[in-house]
Amino acid sequence: MERLKGLIFIIFGSMLWGATGPLMEWLLDHTVLTVSFMLTVRLTVAGVLLLMYLLLTGQDIFSIWRQKTWSRQLLIFGIAGMLGVQYAFVAAINESNAVLATLLQFLAPIFVVAYVSLSLRKWPPRYQVLGIIGTLVGLFLLLTNASFDDLLVSRKGLLWGVAVGLTFAFYTLYPARLMKEWSVLLVVGWGMLIGGLTLGIVSRIWQSNEWVVFTNLKITGLMMALIFFGTIAFILFLSSMKYISAVEASILSSVEPLTAMVISVIVFSTSLGVWQLIGVFVMLICVTWLSVAGEKA
Repeated sequence: MERLKGLIFIIFGSMLWGATGPLMEWLLDHTVLTVSFMLTVRLTVAGVLLLMYLLLTGQDIFSIWRQKTWSRQLLIFGIAGMLGVQYAFVAAINESNAVLATLLQFLAPIFVVAYVSLSLRKWPPRYQVLGIIGTLVGLFLLLTNASFDDLLVSRKGLLWGVAVGLTFAFYTLYPARLMKEWSVLLVVGWGMLIGGLTLGIVSRIWQSNEWVVFTNLKITGLMMALIFFGTIAFILFLSSMKYISAVEASILSSVEPLTAMVISVIVFSTSLGVWQLIGVFVMLICVTWLSVAGEKA
């Protein structure tokens, strides 16, 4: 019964997170909202909601700040990790589309493998090399539809997509000690709040003319849905890890880009060529292979 609960959590969590991509794409395309403003509001409100939830459940959310080592790591995670990956993801959506941005985050395992190999000063195992080559082949098909003459995404979109993979790898590796010592939700909640406040200060959000969009009830409702879906998706994903293995979570999280793809096709009439679709499935298979083989190694 508990395993079933874990499977339900990961599937619904991945579907909700996959749905946020097309929702952000619509908001960026149909309103005056910029990447910085939308992300500042989203991260700040989501961070406050998570921390309030922890307070209401009787947890001490301030003790982490009383130790310099952990508070310094939390600040780095909030700015370079949480804000880094979120900004790169939304910017990639803005420059390309939700499907490409969601799939390009699957480059993260390649950067993780490269970092571990460099730190250990040894070549990665054969299964990792094969998985990386397969992922890159899938990425080539996705970006070109098997045509050497055409790149089906702008250079900016591609650069932000690579940035998504890099920052997602950092986001995955860096907070390992933090999350082992402290509650995962505590670290994520503070990370979101730190990232949101930092971006808000840098972009001087209080001077923005974009606040006027909240006079439109439809836009306000969509922003609330974006914040709610994103926050619940993260909680469901993390909660699923109590009941299922990392391999199962990795395989089932592939629901995320597939959800983004289906919604984008229905809502935005986004179309992918045959070779692009083949590239998508090659990437998903290879990332799953990296996770499964890594678990057995």
